[in-house]
Amino acid sequence: MRNQPKYNFFKNTSYAIKGLIDLIKNETSFKIELIITLLLIPVIIFIDTNLTNKALMFITLMGMILAETINSAIERTVDLVTLEHHEMAGRAKDVGSAIVFISIFIFVITWLILLIDIL
Repeated sequence: MRNQPKYNFFKNTSYAIKGLIDLIKNETSFKIELIITLLLIPVIIFIDTNLTNKALMFITLMGMILAETINSAIERTVDLVTLEHHEMAGRAKDVGSAIVFISIFIFVITWLILLIDIL
């Protein structure tokens, strides 16, 4: 059995907010993607398309943010284990970057297909 305190919604939410604030303060890529997200959410709201298309646009946009968050967690964990150059550490960080790259690719292709269809 894990030595873990009982689940507390408010305490766990505060941990999530703390992590989000840390990302905003310390991760340039996250800041850029957050700005892109904040600029594109009004586009999703006001664009003349069906709800399914809006959902796809929102999901792919949030997928990009989610991927950057995962990548940051991987990078920090690797840095915690070793700051020295190690092949496996580098490969782990590369995989984290690949997650972000794939999410951006999915985002761009989805938006292009939908916007071409809408316009």
